[in-house]
Amino acid sequence: MDSLNTEQRILQAAEKEFLRNGYAATRTTAIAEAAGVTHAMLHYYFRSKDKLFENIVKEKIGLMGEMMLGSIGTPGKPLFERLENAICRHLDFLAANPDLPRFFIVEIYSQSERLNTAVEAIMCAAEKVIAVLQEEIDALAARGECRRVKAEMLLLDIISLDIFSFIGAPIVERVLCGLFEHGNFLEERKRENIDTIMRKLKP
Repeated sequence: MDSLNTEQRILQAAEKEFLRNGYAATRTTAIAEAAGVTHAMLHYYFRSKDKLFENIVKEKIGLMGEMMLGSIGTPGKPLFERLENAICRHLDFLAANPDLPRFFIVEIYSQSERLNTAVEAIMCAAEKVIAVLQEEIDALAARGECRRVKAEMLLLDIISLDIFSFIGAPIVERVLCGLFEHGNFLEERKRENIDTIMRKLKP
């Protein structure tokens, strides 16, 4: 337990430092100090700053995959209900981690190795869900209960709608002053995104 707690403290401290300063400006000495461990102990657990970054990327993408793709892939519920749940959970996750999308775009795309790490983490979760989702869409479309769409395009639509609110926040907030400040923004965004996706699917 002590070992696990130490690892979690280091990862939490590293995430805060990376988000605040960016990858290049983050120092492992600062992470160790924030985590309350020695620099030698940090290297014992994670060896390097790259390994820390890789762990954080995999953890966050894994959480997003579990929340969103896990909701869609849950059997026993109607497809439209599962999609609504996925959109809501994805937006809740982004609201709890509002700086994460911009950070990923800046840092992951700056080096091919980091991009490969992110892609591998996403593909593990996405491939199976896309195949199952496509079968279900095709079956519903054959019965006239939804439009025949590509599963990967549907997922891309959902992700794009959800993420843009947070990636574009600095510009959107200046153009539409106070949009993010009122308490109902997240719920309104969920409703809008759900309505958009449902209009795409419903015949």
